[in-house]
Amino acid sequence: MRELFLTEARGHVRWIDLPGDGPARVFVHGLGCTGGSDFAHIAAHPALAGRRSLLVDLLGYGLSDRPDAFDYRMESQAAAVARILDHEGLTGVELVGHSMGGAVAVHLAASRPDLVDRLVVAEPNLYPGGGAFSSPVAAQDEESFVREGFAAMVAATDRADYAARLRLADPRAVHRSAVALVESSVPAPGELLAALPRPKAYLVGELSLPDADAERVAGLGIPVIEVPAAGHNMMIDNPDGFARALARALALGHGLG
Repeated sequence: MRELFLTEARGHVRWIDLPGDGPARVFVHGLGCTGGSDFAHIAAHPALAGRRSLLVDLLGYGLSDRPDAFDYRMESQAAAVARILDHEGLTGVELVGHSMGGAVAVHLAASRPDLVDRLVVAEPNLYPGGGAFSSPVAAQDEESFVREGFAAMVAATDRADYAARLRLADPRAVHRSAVALVESSVPAPGELLAALPRPKAYLVGELSLPDADAERVAGLGIPVIEVPAAGHNMMIDNPDGFARALARALALGHGLG
């Protein structure tokens, strides 16, 4: 586990750094998740193994710090990830983001194009309104969610694997992240993604179809690759299928987008 103190956030951001060759891959997790739980087995998959991989725990999640004053917006999380890459002297990375992490990844690629060579997003939050996880959280008052709502959310989830990851998250970070996803940004991540002059692709779980955002980005000419036998948590539902789909997306080359 590596760490970097961010003066502006007043906290440490932490990540797992797996050794390897070639341009680094950077993995960014979704709401209530962690880098290691979601991507360690993916980075080590035979279809992807051998590349240096950074598995980031966003601020407020996993083993990263939980600064009370941090706003937990996607733009701010993207700036924190950029600080990691600057600290490591990395440019031209292959950036992978799932769900909330997809929105973070889009903001990072748009704000720091020098850092990102290609981008793959897996069912990201691209437009205002939030999703099945973020919308119910954002509808609650922050203090009420911190006192009661977070524990109720953990207890109510029907996925033991998600509950295990969620328990490592900071309640205030989860709430502020959810509000930010519902509000989105101006321009929205979907607009930023469409304008990115980088190779890019969109992964969608077979069980998530039909998916309006997948249809929308396909209409923009962005490649959409389906992960079989998987829903939104595709790297958990079907790790082999996700890894192979990600390998296909990363191999599409610089002629995209």
